[in-house]
Amino acid sequence: MEGLEASEVMLSELKMENEELRLNSEYYSKINIELNNQLDTVGFKTIEEFAFVTDGIHTAIPYDDESNVKLVSATSPRENYFDFSRNAFISEKAHLENPRTALKEDDIILSTVGTIGNCAVVTPSVLPANSDRHVGIIRIKDKFLPNYVSTFLLSKYGRFQTLRESTGNVQLNLFIYKIKTLKIADLSLEIQKKIDNRVKVAYTKREQSQSLYMQAEALLMETIGLKDFQPSRENKNIKTFKESFLETGRLDAEYYQPKYEEVENIIRNYSNGYSLIKEKFKQNKQTIDYSKKQYYYTEIGDVNIGDSSFVYNLINRDDLPDNAKIKSERNDVLISKVRPNRGAVAIIDEGIQDFVVSGAFTVLKECGNYKKEALFVLLKTDVYKEWLLKYNVGTSYPVIRDNDILNLPIPLVDISVQRQIADLINKSFALRKESEQLLDETKNMVEKEIEQNAIGASE
Repeated sequence: MEGLEASEVMLSELKMENEELRLNSEYYSKINIELNNQLDTVGFKTIEEFAFVTDGIHTAIPYDDESNVKLVSATSPRENYFDFSRNAFISEKAHLENPRTALKEDDIILSTVGTIGNCAVVTPSVLPANSDRHVGIIRIKDKFLPNYVSTFLLSKYGRFQTLRESTGNVQLNLFIYKIKTLKIADLSLEIQKKIDNRVKVAYTKREQSQSLYMQAEALLMETIGLKDFQPSRENKNIKTFKESFLETGRLDAEYYQPKYEEVENIIRNYSNGYSLIKEKFKQNKQTIDYSKKQYYYTEIGDVNIGDSSFVYNLINRDDLPDNAKIKSERNDVLISKVRPNRGAVAIIDEGIQDFVVSGAFTVLKECGNYKKEALFVLLKTDVYKEWLLKYNVGTSYPVIRDNDILNLPIPLVDISVQRQIADLINKSFALRKESEQLLDETKNMVEKEIEQNAIGASE
């Protein structure tokens, strides 16, 4: 029948590499069998043959915001880099009590729940760090270079295995005993070194990108007088009925926290003056007409809250979610209205045809003498992310309204400073993209090398 796929597997082969005798069809898809056969042809080592494998802490994690020990979880490793935007830290006491799970330089960290198969190599800048049970720790003893193994696992030859060997109904898990059986192509040391060097160059570019962003933020915070700002810990505020509900329509205590008033007073009393976002930016309310068969779509979860990069997926018109509404384009600023304190803010820095974003974004266009990059940095500062909590409505799924963002006061930073910030941010974005492109090219190198070796071995 048309569209039906079938694979024939000998019982002896089934038992050889499938101890659980899994019979689900996806496990034996043609592409899985093809990729597996190529690895067999090229030659491989299983991870347990050259590395020690374990996972993170299984007990409840004692978090400590005053600690400098990062907590690495399933959301931390990405595609050969770490995302620590979650800002989770484990207590130093717990770190010392769990030496098995404490990370070391060159450890490969593999996500085992959620987006299974993401991985990255621990560098000195990551340490000190510990881990929870949702990651696998691969500590190489010999034979392979860590950056090569990580890149291999991110390639199609690694991805098919990590997904294929995951089990579970409600939530998939990749267990430690399965990580040990993953096959790593036994490529030459010369090829591994080439991969290793390129990954390290990409790491350097990403670190440079992050450094430029931090310079931009430091410049902005110092300019507006918020460099060393510490919010008030006072948790009560006395307001008359006229000063509260009759003016704002809000009666929740959080809205009137003194820390929000302190920030607002600093901005409103800024020496160069202040304005409102709606006076410096135009809201993009343009909607798509659904005339195309497919659209590129970005939703809240597609924005990386760490570096503000974003992805978009090509989706058939009929499969677009109901909230896919706003037609967006290059230079638009996306601001999440869902849990805005997480900092899901992005600038569309490339031209994308037939591009639509979620209605859960407030979308802004630069229309005056206020640089979008300056607004971008401002909204990602801890001060403004904290301030946006004031406007939350809802408990389990807190959101804010377009008007809350549009009426937010912003300091009128001198245009020369704004230009400096814009220059730093644009250079930061360029370096980040160079890093991403280099990592993609490196992954492709691994795949092509395996394919060529497989062809050569079969001739």
